[in-house]
Amino acid sequence: MHPTSLPGPHGGGSFGDDAYRFLDFLSAAGQTLWQMLPLGPTHANGSPYQCLSVHAGDPRLISFDRLARWGWLEPEAVARREAAGDEAGREALLDLARAGLLERAPPADRAACDDFMSAQRDWLPDYALFRALRTQYEGADWSRWPGALRDRDPAALEKARRKHRAAIDRVCFEQFVFYRQWGEVRAEANRRGILILGDMPIFVAHDSVDVWVNQSLFELDDKGCPTVVAGVPPDYFSATGQRWGNPHYRWTRMEEDGFAWWMQRIERQMKMFDLVRIDHFRGFDAYWEIPADQPTAMGGRWVEGPGGRFFEAVLRRFGTLPFVAEDLGLITPPVHALRERFHLPGMRILQFAFEGGSDNPYLPHNHVRDAVVYTGTHDNDTTLGWFGGLDGPAQGRVLDYLGQPREPMPWPLIRAALASVANTAVIPLQDALALGGEHRMNTPGTTQDNWRWRFAWEQVAPDLAARLRHLSGLYGRIPSGG
Repeated sequence: MHPTSLPGPHGGGSFGDDAYRFLDFLSAAGQTLWQMLPLGPTHANGSPYQCLSVHAGDPRLISFDRLARWGWLEPEAVARREAAGDEAGREALLDLARAGLLERAPPADRAACDDFMSAQRDWLPDYALFRALRTQYEGADWSRWPGALRDRDPAALEKARRKHRAAIDRVCFEQFVFYRQWGEVRAEANRRGILILGDMPIFVAHDSVDVWVNQSLFELDDKGCPTVVAGVPPDYFSATGQRWGNPHYRWTRMEEDGFAWWMQRIERQMKMFDLVRIDHFRGFDAYWEIPADQPTAMGGRWVEGPGGRFFEAVLRRFGTLPFVAEDLGLITPPVHALRERFHLPGMRILQFAFEGGSDNPYLPHNHVRDAVVYTGTHDNDTTLGWFGGLDGPAQGRVLDYLGQPREPMPWPLIRAALASVANTAVIPLQDALALGGEHRMNTPGTTQDNWRWRFAWEQVAPDLAARLRHLSGLYGRIPSGG
């Protein structure tokens, strides 16, 4: 469950009281892992896989009630400004909170803010300027900004910094608040024995500070536009493939400095999360390269990626690889070999298990210990929606495999996930709540009505936590003393 799906009084979930109530629920249910999507600031479509920065946090997750609790805002100001619900009101609250920090917060809070600004100077000033310029140019892609800014002429950048000083300061403060609030949520989760599993997309959005600042690391033309873009060939989700539009990396150039850009990115992820899912892991072995002028993914080709050289560099730098490999889609023996070489657990999706024969690797009897099993993911329909969409014979095969259960869906599939030999089992909250397909998070290959799902506490049955705890204990998934 992504934090934006938390309940609350406004347009999306936040790191406020409902986040802590959710931790109460997870703890009562005997759960020891909370998986979420990337936490970066999104574009207008809300996709956490197309963010404005690989380092920044999504400001929509900031809880202004928490700021009032810290003493930086008056509760009345929060109620008054948030009632308006617009961006200007949010910015005004941030300005008031910053003034509250400077005027009446304890010295330790001000020192923490100063320390944050100093520690993040390798990315935060560029990101804050990027945000200010996007506002000035009404959300236009950076490649369409005036040439001097597009090409990062030093004099033009300095002039822009002076012009947008107030907006830059606000963005920097916003990021301090995000990271402080996120740090408190994660610390509380860890205190309860709950690990956080984050998500790191392999690719980054073209319209991002990362590409604007590091243009030499991406396949761009002299105007900053991608020459080739990322995607996947025709697959389970789309007959024409998926054209994601992300620019591809110049891997040879990245390797020259030991993948320094990646090392900085991974270090950030390791500080934010206990474990990290690598989205589209297969792209490190080979990736689908689509000419930028092609409207679909069908005209692409496979290109060799950095493979083991990349993960060797990560291992040398950090001494560990706390990753889960998203190894779904068209997976070849070299991709399996790369994952196994570095002992990265892969994913087993039960909704994919019932096509083909008994050798389907997603069927529970074919699972291995070094894996994470899911009923479905954020890209799948809910299990109730998926099962309802099967024809009669297909439903019969599922039920036959599961032993003709008397429990209604999705509980037989949840049981199968928890009973798997896979080391880790993850249940989408929609399945735990037994919700239909209208509650799915994302439909790949589409751009409308995704990433908006939120749950309500009224959907959580009074006995749900006890039921999950019982099943988790039944299948040996609650640590001793948990």
